Amino acid sequence: MFQRLVYLVKAILASTVLALNTLVGFTAMIPFALLKLVLPFRAVRQVTDYALNKIGDIWVANNGLWIDAVGHTHWQITGVENFKRKGWYLVSSNHQSWVDILVLQKVFGGRIPLLKFFIKKELIYVPIIGLAWWALDFPFMSRKGGKASASKDLEAARKACEKFRVVPTSVISFLEGTRFTPSKHDAQQSPHQHLLKPKTGGIGMALAVMGEQFDAMLDVTIVYPKGVPTFTDLICGRLSDVIVDVRQVAIPQDLKTDTGRDTGYRARLQTWVNGLWAEKDRRINELTAGFKPH
Repeated sequence: MFQRLVYLVKAILASTVLALNTLVGFTAMIPFALLKLVLPFRAVRQVTDYALNKIGDIWVANNGLWIDAVGHTHWQITGVENFKRKGWYLVSSNHQSWVDILVLQKVFGGRIPLLKFFIKKELIYVPIIGLAWWALDFPFMSRKGGKASASKDLEAARKACEKFRVVPTSVISFLEGTRFTPSKHDAQQSPHQHLLKPKTGGIGMALAVMGEQFDAMLDVTIVYPKGVPTFTDLICGRLSDVIVDVRQVAIPQDLKTDTGRDTGYRARLQTWVNGLWAEKDRRINELTAGFKPH
């Protein structure tokens, strides 16, 4: 009973801090977002985007503080050295929980530019957060399927990623396209033990627009050795152990540019991604087997 009360208090405190952090951050963004909307010139964007991304960095850092305050998480993080704070990165990760996003932000916060996600177009209407995503130039995708929709998504990705050329940016794509669950794994008949089949849509769009600009791909493997947590677990302080393994992977030169006329491009991209995914599946087995409880 007492432990439940402790979890409840932690959840209330964490939720309150998260809400206040988001509200203050969004309020600080408003003048820069309006200036960016009214004066959409490159020189103005360099100033407004810098300020908006800096506010985003502060939001991420503050979230890291409350995560540490409410929990006693043991973090095992490897491969986060030698990054360029002013570089451009393509980030890929396996995806098991909404907690993954906050984990990735905590791990990379202050090390690489603010992470930008490909997100569903409908999420622009989420109060406060949707407008913040717009101000930060997150690419909004319709994801309804079909050639017409795919063409619109590619054009949206091009416009968003063209903006990323102004300010150093990290573009992240969850290649599985959805969170891993045993039922999804079985339905797909995935050849991997711990992963769903990877998709190349998001990463392909990012490479098509700014492949030559990326310094490297950051291949991230997240393991929760004591079970996949929920967001409730996180705010209650029940996130016990997190393993994050990062590899810097060189992007093959022949995959950095998709002209749309190379009929073999998609097949080569899929083959490359499949290889990364097979290695990630093997790596998850190693990290799980090597885990020592604390």
